[in-house]
Amino acid sequence: MTSIARTFALSLGCAATTIFLIMLSIFILRYPMEEREFKTCRVVAAVLNRATVIEGQNLTVRSTPALEELKADSPNLWYVVSAGDLVSEYGSEHRPPLPIAFPYRGPVGLSVFSTHDQKSTFCLDVAQRGSLRLTTMVGEPQVRFGRIARNFLVRSIFPIFLLALAFAATVAVGSALAARFVSRGIARVTHRALAIDPAAPQGSISLSEVPHELKPLVAALNRAFAEIDAYIRMQRRFLGNAAHQLRTPLTLLRAKIEDVPQPALRTELVRDVRRLTSLVSAMLDLARLQNHAIEKRPIDLAQITLDVLADFSPSALDAGIELALEQDGKGPFLVQGVDAAVRSALANLVGNALIHAHGARRIVAALSRDGISIDDDGAGLPAGAEHKLLEPFQTGNTAGDGAGLGLSIVREIMAAHGGELVISSAPGRGTTMSLRFPAAAATVASPQLGLQAR
Repeated sequence: MTSIARTFALSLGCAATTIFLIMLSIFILRYPMEEREFKTCRVVAAVLNRATVIEGQNLTVRSTPALEELKADSPNLWYVVSAGDLVSEYGSEHRPPLPIAFPYRGPVGLSVFSTHDQKSTFCLDVAQRGSLRLTTMVGEPQVRFGRIARNFLVRSIFPIFLLALAFAATVAVGSALAARFVSRGIARVTHRALAIDPAAPQGSISLSEVPHELKPLVAALNRAFAEIDAYIRMQRRFLGNAAHQLRTPLTLLRAKIEDVPQPALRTELVRDVRRLTSLVSAMLDLARLQNHAIEKRPIDLAQITLDVLADFSPSALDAGIELALEQDGKGPFLVQGVDAAVRSALANLVGNALIHAHGARRIVAALSRDGISIDDDGAGLPAGAEHKLLEPFQTGNTAGDGAGLGLSIVREIMAAHGGELVISSAPGRGTTMSLRFPAAAATVASPQLGLQAR
């Protein structure tokens, strides 16, 4: 779709040009009619002056196409051309008595006079030709409008050009300003729309801040934002309520499973209930995180990482996997956040690495100014699988434990902290999952820390 500003300017320019041409045509049509006699006299005098030839003691008005056209259009035409004592006359039978005698001694110029009987007028044109004064008197001329218009355009071409240029400049400036006004109005609406949080679009765009023409569009956007916000709130409320209501039945079911006499069946049922419980807990954590704003405080990533790795040490020992902590510089590494939320995010990453990093022998937690990364030397992920893992209910191993909400919750936690979860992997080269904070930065003296589980 083309630019609104460009389309507006082009349309306005075309319309203005058309209006200008119409006004010019009307001006050419009406203005000569209001002073027809004077304009006609100017045209006829020019025709006769071009046709007049003075050679010695002879004055001749030679035949020209313009003069023949004038004679054909003017059946009662008469004229007298004189230069000193030389005179050439045409249509004397139509000429009334004149109030001017020859040779004429008046000033140079063009005038319109009335005859003695006041029933008609005639044109008097006096022009200096060398040492002679050429005097032309014409009566009853009929000049075609096209010739009058051409004469007018030729004599007024420069003023018309200046007028057209000024008009075009005015239209161009006006269209540019109008287009800028429209563009700024759209840009203001766009800025206000972008400022609305997609996760909670309860905001609205004030109708007083937009042009009148955009108010229906903005009103429709506000209504859409309100409907989306209501739907999101309803969805989150349902998710939280459902997760909360499921926790009690699952707890009771777990207690009843302990009474199952067959050990193999009991173990299988316990594993299934554990997965259901993990799913419900993840759903509840996700609902709480989405529905409540978090209060950030300075927390130490190094201490949190040590605690999380210590919690997973027994599981790592059972699996024969080494856990290690590496620091890029000295700590603590301070970020603004919520301790419990960051611990949950990091525990999800470490737990995922222990469960899904097939063939891994070492998992390293690397601290840096940007945040923390969990790197394993396992089999890695298939090409393109990184983005799928961030979707809810997606797991790296469909046969293993896990609700499939862990990484989705980690992404929500990082988004709430203004950061992001970055996953990079290659088949056969392991997987790296990183928590990137917007300002993960503080370094003070502390020895390098290491934690291993063998």
